[in-house]
Amino acid sequence: MYGLYYDLSTIYANGFGFLRYLGIFGQQQFILHLLKIFNTRVRLSEYLKKEKANGKKVGFVPTMGALHQGHISLIDLARKQSDLVVCSIFVNPTQFNDPKDLDRYPRPIDQDIQFLEKAACDVLFLPEVDEMYATGETWYLELDGLDQLLEGLHRPGHYQGVTQIVKKLFDTVEPDFAFFGQKDYQQFLVIEKMVQKLGLSVQLIMCPIIRETDGLAMSSRNVHLNPEERKNALALYQTLNWINTHSELLSIQELKEQAQKKLLQSPGIVLEYLEICDGENLQPLQSKDVAKIVALVAAKVGQTRLIDNMLLKN
Repeated sequence: MYGLYYDLSTIYANGFGFLRYLGIFGQQQFILHLLKIFNTRVRLSEYLKKEKANGKKVGFVPTMGALHQGHISLIDLARKQSDLVVCSIFVNPTQFNDPKDLDRYPRPIDQDIQFLEKAACDVLFLPEVDEMYATGETWYLELDGLDQLLEGLHRPGHYQGVTQIVKKLFDTVEPDFAFFGQKDYQQFLVIEKMVQKLGLSVQLIMCPIIRETDGLAMSSRNVHLNPEERKNALALYQTLNWINTHSELLSIQELKEQAQKKLLQSPGIVLEYLEICDGENLQPLQSKDVAKIVALVAAKVGQTRLIDNMLLKN
């Protein structure tokens, strides 16, 4: 009844870890959580090898930072399925085909560290660009066309950059499980293809989209939306929801045409694509006679590019 909260200190020492004490007066309880932070691949790999030698299963959540509740939901799921949770924060330059987009990408690292600490993440990998890439380094992986449609069509080279960095991160962390959000649905399929092609021993887990209370998919880019743009952006979710509601009533072509019309008439929306695809390979559908169907959309709202999707059949 006389509880006291002691945030005695947050200590960052030699790039290694954050330490927080929580003291509860009267109950004599102290809770200690240590978020270990590594900046080099060698140090992180050495540490994880020791932990795995003790039988620990490693769950990995790769991010570009600017964390929100969607990312934290991945950390939470990783904690449930793993003994040790590793999160990486690295704004990967090779997956940006627009230098201005790379420059604008938010980097609130102090806030991110606080989020990870509160989520009881065990390890943060926080490298610099020169730690991940050598000068003049090249990469190409055949992805059987998955990188040439939808996002790949509008962002040439994007998925080569994604696979390049994720392969490096997998090689460093050697996770048992890797957790990715459904919001980047095509990215998940691309990474799944890479894992299959290269024979990597990691289990990929797709986690549900986390939305704001009004339906907008959580995204690090949402911070760039002004109030009017934030309101306009709801059209993406509303249109996907309309498709889902009418998916049993209309043909694929009718759904697509009417949904595209809705978005083209929505204020402040510049539509890049809206497609209804086979959920296994993202090929356009002519009929509903497939195991999995997904609707995907990308649009610019003001200067901010947003993506979203919804599974119609799974």
